[in-house]
Amino acid sequence: MLLLPLLALLAVPFCIAASTQATHDKLVKLAAANNGVIKLDENLFNLLTSPKRNWSSSIHFTAMDPRRRCGPCKEFDPSFNAVAKAWSKVPAAERDSHFFATVDFDNAMGVFQKHLSPQLGLQSAPVVQNYPATEGPRRPASGRTTPIVYDFGNGFDAGPLAEQLSQFTPIPIPYKAPTDWARIATVAGTLLIIASGVRAFLPILRSRWVWAAGTVLTSLVMTSGYMFVRIRGMPHSGGNGQWIAPGYQNQFGQETQIVAFIYGLLSAAFLMLTVVTPYQTNQARQRLQIYLWSGVILVMFSVLISLFRVKNRGYPFKLLL
Repeated sequence: MLLLPLLALLAVPFCIAASTQATHDKLVKLAAANNGVIKLDENLFNLLTSPKRNWSSSIHFTAMDPRRRCGPCKEFDPSFNAVAKAWSKVPAAERDSHFFATVDFDNAMGVFQKHLSPQLGLQSAPVVQNYPATEGPRRPASGRTTPIVYDFGNGFDAGPLAEQLSQFTPIPIPYKAPTDWARIATVAGTLLIIASGVRAFLPILRSRWVWAAGTVLTSLVMTSGYMFVRIRGMPHSGGNGQWIAPGYQNQFGQETQIVAFIYGLLSAAFLMLTVVTPYQTNQARQRLQIYLWSGVILVMFSVLISLFRVKNRGYPFKLLL
């Protein structure tokens, strides 16, 4: 009479193992049927997170119904699905020991109500929790079997998600970002426009006068103190409207523009006297240009020297002003 109870007692572990294996096989089929993502209701959630499990899982808690108005949920959902699909491509030995699943608020309200606690991090959606195995070779060495919440500090992109979740999978998740054809097309179109523009403006770019003008303008800007102002972050003008900063170690942005204009006008006057005026055939016009450009040089040098006197009150020289 005692033999039957003894046999039944001995059969309990085998029944539990068979039940666990049946649950595992069911989860494998559900994952394979939906590109690696198991759609959970309350019953499936309890099966996947069974206290006796030799598998791990990454569960995505979300609220995709439009009534919930969860913008982050809609933004993150494609990334989670892409990582799960990448995991479905690994060999079965590793793939079937870790599952990816999604539980929607409207399909499993009881799960959200049960796990809506600061300890589990379910105070908002989306949330990803990683459930380690509780037994078997994949049980963590630390012994921790409580859920580990994914940190969204790197945003909703699939790349950082795959990298972090690889800490909980048997092998790294082989996720590769899809080719961004829109970006490639944009870059190609931009290069085409630039190439077309270069071809259209090639005669201008080949002109020595264009390069001469560019060189002169660059020289004027640099010699006027532009880089000094940029490096030191000087203001455009003083607080009281003053546009000349006192002292040789200070300079306002507006002062740079005035100095560049003076240098440019002086350069133009010298060029006119040396390049244009000597070739005038009309003596009266030639004489007028000499007077004109000499006067410009005299006045501009006077202004420049007066600026030196404003910068340093002890500057001893003076021309006209």
